[in-house]
Amino acid sequence: MRRVVITGMGAITPIGLNVNEYWEGLKAGKTGFGEITYFDTTDYKVKIAAEVKDFVPKNYMDGKAAKRMEKFSQYAVAASKEAMEQAGIDMEKEDPYRVGCVIGSGVGSLQAIEREYKKLLDKGPGRVNPLLVPLMITNIAAGNVSIQFGLKGKNLDVTTACATGTHSIGEGFRSIQHGEADVMLAGGTECAITPISVAGFTALTALSTKNTPERCSIPFDKDRDGFVLGDGAGIVVLEELEHAKKRGAKILAEVVGYGATSDAYHITSPSEDGMGAAKAMEFAMKEAGVAPEEISYLNAHGTSTHHNDLFETRAIKTAFGDQAYKLKINSTKSMIGHLLGAAGAVELIASVLQMNNGYIHQTVGLEHPDEELDLDYVQGHGVEMDFDYAMSNSLAFGGQNATLIIKKYK
Repeated sequence: MRRVVITGMGAITPIGLNVNEYWEGLKAGKTGFGEITYFDTTDYKVKIAAEVKDFVPKNYMDGKAAKRMEKFSQYAVAASKEAMEQAGIDMEKEDPYRVGCVIGSGVGSLQAIEREYKKLLDKGPGRVNPLLVPLMITNIAAGNVSIQFGLKGKNLDVTTACATGTHSIGEGFRSIQHGEADVMLAGGTECAITPISVAGFTALTALSTKNTPERCSIPFDKDRDGFVLGDGAGIVVLEELEHAKKRGAKILAEVVGYGATSDAYHITSPSEDGMGAAKAMEFAMKEAGVAPEEISYLNAHGTSTHHNDLFETRAIKTAFGDQAYKLKINSTKSMIGHLLGAAGAVELIASVLQMNNGYIHQTVGLEHPDEELDLDYVQGHGVEMDFDYAMSNSLAFGGQNATLIIKKYK
């Protein structure tokens, strides 16, 4: 198997429009929650979200090209640009058929669907935008990234709801391991704070209805009542180790393990014993060749819903045994909300940043852990700690589980 490293990262998040801003926000415990501005929420039970603020597409791409993209595609291109620049990838020096991307979205553009469906009802089918389909489909983010940067290799869109970002990076990792590519851009992107999305998740009782930005997304807390929608994108440049060394690239981390399973249990609830998620963690550790005792930090899926936080905690205890009580566990969603298809990618980026800086951010808002939630969720303040391995979990509707393990490159 060929070794795979991360040489570039890009992020568009509710607390920062690049990786450095994102990292400063994480260290400071900054939250991105506020009243929804994208549409009128007068008749909605849920009125807050974690929106991306002050994003200007022309700062990242040609203005004309941006007009032919919905926001989720624009975010993907912007994050990819930052990741490519950090990695120092010069496509004129690469075989473009050996450089690809795996960039997914959970839902694509609900905005385009809502907008054009209204036209259909009000003005008839002849007024629907001819570009509706290529604007809305989930794979168009990967398509736009490949067009913008000339990536002619393997091009995939993984769509596994909230596990999309993690699965995308895992599948990019596999593509390089097996010799299908030398470089892969991988991650997720989302912009799903729309009327139908908020209404649908609210009807499902998945969203927090507190409407208090100071205390809404509070993973592992006994007062948690659901997640908060966020939007943004996270992209990493994955590269075969020798290819990166030959270029003299700065290596940020090595990807060493990937596990993926299905609960085969329920369309929205994780299995109550957490066995599906536990197996994903176990498979990732087996591939990485590490024992539970060698991992000291875990970035949890940690959505702030009753079922996820409880069942994920059970899964961690099953996978790690006694080591579960020695782990530092946090939820990045406590600051940026749930970015759905982008969540796993921005959380892996957070894991790389924490590992390389020797600092684990707090789970913001956690004041009173629930009775069975008795692990160390980094409550109250961040922790300075050196560690060599980090694990990141993503769990999705449909019972899809994904786990990645990264290692400090030495």
